[in-house]
Amino acid sequence: MTQLFINIKELVQVRDAAIKKVSGIEMKKLPTIKNAFLLVKDELIFDFGTMDKIPDLSVDEIIDCSGKIILPSWCDSHSHLVFAGNREHEFVDRIKGLSYEEIAKNGGGILNSTKKLKETSEESLYDQSAKRLKEVIALGTGAIEIKSGYGLTVSSELKILRIINRLKNNFDTPIKSTFLGAHAVPEKFKNNKAAYIDLIIEEMLPKIAKENLANFIDVFCETGYFSIDDTKKILTAGKKYNLIPKVHVNQFNSIGGIEIASKNNALSVDHLEVLSDRDLEVLKESNTIPVALPSCSFFLSIPYTPARKLMDSGLAMAIASDYNPGSSPSGNMNLVVSLACIKMKMTPEEAINAATINGAYAMNLSEKVGSIAKGKIANFFILKDVPSYHFIPYFFGSNRINAVYLKGKKVH
Repeated sequence: MTQLFINIKELVQVRDAAIKKVSGIEMKKLPTIKNAFLLVKDELIFDFGTMDKIPDLSVDEIIDCSGKIILPSWCDSHSHLVFAGNREHEFVDRIKGLSYEEIAKNGGGILNSTKKLKETSEESLYDQSAKRLKEVIALGTGAIEIKSGYGLTVSSELKILRIINRLKNNFDTPIKSTFLGAHAVPEKFKNNKAAYIDLIIEEMLPKIAKENLANFIDVFCETGYFSIDDTKKILTAGKKYNLIPKVHVNQFNSIGGIEIASKNNALSVDHLEVLSDRDLEVLKESNTIPVALPSCSFFLSIPYTPARKLMDSGLAMAIASDYNPGSSPSGNMNLVVSLACIKMKMTPEEAINAATINGAYAMNLSEKVGSIAKGKIANFFILKDVPSYHFIPYFFGSNRINAVYLKGKKVH
């Protein structure tokens, strides 16, 4: 199957396939081609350029994109999309003045979601999750990482990871799975966290590895959850099964999580709403990419990741949705890009780089998605008639997507 997209007003994020991420000042640059064509062959990007250099060849389909802009699909490197039910009552509790930590102490938060998940059948949970995935794909997401962590028992964690695996098999979009058994300490182990960590290491990890259910391992390294020593122990155990670390750090406190993640060669450190000078220096000496989650900050009314501080220090960074029922009940990456610009003072170019090429890097998917590059999967979306790509963050709250393509096929 060969498709030719012609008369593209602007083709955005055009890169050499060898470029895996962009850092620091380079994040301000977003290469584009105006009055462009895009050639897709057998699900991959085959060629692109200006209309005056369009190749003379026979194709199966021609799509006229006059007046329209094309971008590579969003790469959402941090989500918890597989969950049961919702936590809307906690939303009301926060309006009434309770903090996230207070809600958790009262039996809400992550433990509330684990209870609902345990009570939900695997088929129902799959159906809920597939519906959410379809919704975010329609909003432009073309690659996503999904974490477990709302199980916290052997059977429930495996249930989540198996559902993620089913989603991988049933959808035409790259999906990476992350084992986050260390998301919280379940009620049963509230007075014996060490025993729960042993359960993760001795029972969960071997079964996950046997079924090949995860790409990454994650820990919520935070006061009241898992300490530096806990994190080190869990990441070390995960690496024995070739699980790459991706760590929740610095959401509420800086306790050394970035340093321990870096020492364990974590692919990413996510949240970073709190960032010390020491944390910044550690990141500058590592290959770990920071991932900001602006919709979480927006929903919880907590500080935003200091994006300018990170990028002005020469670092790469990604942005992601943190889609989950408690702190970010939205997987809309268009909103994430808007919030990055409005609240984190990122330019549209920086935000789009963070949500595409750098998001792909944060999932080890740089060779497949994240930019318009020859040989990459043809995952992209076409905007409705808009003045420029700046309209995405500017016109927040409105879906400006005209059509979504995954592997060169239009998504209906």
